[in-house]
Amino acid sequence: MTQYLLSVHYVDGEGATPEAEMQEAYEATGRFNDELQAEGAWVFAGGLHTPDMATVVDATGAETITTDGPFSEAKEQLGGFWVVEAPDLDAALALAARGSAACRGKVEVRPFQDGPPEDEA
Repeated sequence: MTQYLLSVHYVDGEGATPEAEMQEAYEATGRFNDELQAEGAWVFAGGLHTPDMATVVDATGAETITTDGPFSEAKEQLGGFWVVEAPDLDAALALAARGSAACRGKVEVRPFQDGPPEDEA
């Protein structure tokens, strides 16, 4: 089985979701998480705080530099994710559709690499 990242994105500047709708989404997402676990597709999942809570660490130079805020200055940032196991892309897309309906957001699907790219092997 292949592992897939199902990522949900936070879009800065979108109108605030009413509290009742957010609660419904949290509950639906919890039910979806329970279903993933019962079906054996669950590996790991997590929701993230807003991008303003991020810190970027850069240790590529002589000194380690930390910067407040997200790495990317983009309007869209990672908001949460699931790591699932699925037999193929179609099955992963079906899981993503259910996750999208539960969390009321778009979900990007990407397979994990099995190992280093072939040109590095």
